[in-house]
Amino acid sequence: MEDGIDIVILGAGISGLVSASVLLKQGYKSIIVVDEYDHVGGNHIDCSVGEYTFDIGSFIFQDDSPLLVHLPEILPLYVPIEPTWGRLNPQGVVTQYPISIKDDLIAAGPIEWVRVLLSVAFARLFRRRLSNAKDFAQFWIGARLLHRSGLGRYMERFYGLPPEQIDIRFAEKRMLWIKEHAMIRRYIHLPRWTRGSDPRGRPNRQLARPREGFAHLYDAAIRRMKQSGVQFLLGTKLEGLSKADGRFVLQTADRQIRAQRVVSTIPLERAQELCGIALDVKLRTVTLITLFFSFSGHRGFKNSILYNFSHSGAWKRLTVYSDFYGPAAGREFFAVEVNADHVSNSAEIGAKDFRQHTMENGLFKGDLQLEGSHVVSNAYPIYTNGADERAAEIIAALRNFGVQSLGRQGAFDYQPTARDTTLKAEAALRVS
Repeated sequence: MEDGIDIVILGAGISGLVSASVLLKQGYKSIIVVDEYDHVGGNHIDCSVGEYTFDIGSFIFQDDSPLLVHLPEILPLYVPIEPTWGRLNPQGVVTQYPISIKDDLIAAGPIEWVRVLLSVAFARLFRRRLSNAKDFAQFWIGARLLHRSGLGRYMERFYGLPPEQIDIRFAEKRMLWIKEHAMIRRYIHLPRWTRGSDPRGRPNRQLARPREGFAHLYDAAIRRMKQSGVQFLLGTKLEGLSKADGRFVLQTADRQIRAQRVVSTIPLERAQELCGIALDVKLRTVTLITLFFSFSGHRGFKNSILYNFSHSGAWKRLTVYSDFYGPAAGREFFAVEVNADHVSNSAEIGAKDFRQHTMENGLFKGDLQLEGSHVVSNAYPIYTNGADERAAEIIAALRNFGVQSLGRQGAFDYQPTARDTTLKAEAALRVS
């Protein structure tokens, strides 16, 4: 039995690490962070295969991120990068991400321009009642451009469901860039004197984790947190969370931990299970397969990050890590993300589909080798209609039990960046 703990934090991802930092600053002396993963950083996962180092996604940081307030030791370890983003469109052209006036409109010709404009006009007049992500996108760019640009197909790859099944509130929160790119003023280049000064000052620098991996990145920060009274219990099976004599009792595979308070950043249904809360509420999440490739030859595009907006192919995004770290053994290397549901949960099928699709579109002409793969469950939430209400029901039940649940996993909240995750963890733990 381990007693005398002020707070147990479930989950050692970014939300868990920021929570520990915030609570230390609030005066808590004894904090233990527990995770079934054997590493800190949550889904910040890197994989080394020989001389190649891959991530399971496209993780890019900035040097003005609020995360650095909590983990200042990591800033000197980042690798400065200059990434560019592109997309493969349905016409087989690698072009600007997320939309290109030149390739999506001008190249289509006058007849298609009229069709697109009529489609937008129709949506604005007759689709004013928006109920899902498809309605939202059509309202701003019209059904014609939604199809021609490939955005509708990409939405399905990303969310795991057709866009008409994605909650409108999620679209309004996370797809505002569609509205922004639909504004004509975005493409009007005003004289410099009319723009005013840039309130942000200098632009932030884009950063990647060091080539040695995320463990190397977080190591110094974790050592400092340990010296401040934070314990880390990693790679341990969680078996249950109960209450006795006014304290929480966390049962792991080999010990009991008694604490005054519990903050959870793990998936909602896992927290619900640990607490023994019986709710017939199901939330869907994406299982992500990441394929690791090396390549020698002509890849067919210059971008570091390429999205698949075409109407075929299961893969949704690839990141060329050799653009950040340099080639290995004379070869480029990159990772490809695939929604597992779209390839029958098979890395082999995903790799075969990727080879076929890129060959059809003139990409990766040369020696393309699959070096490995990685599967992550609960990669991010799937926002089916009504998911917010179902998530809120579980969060409320956990709160009634005494557990505060927050973060991408703990609040069922798609948080696309470490910046967003940090700010939301700070807000959730702020003392009023």
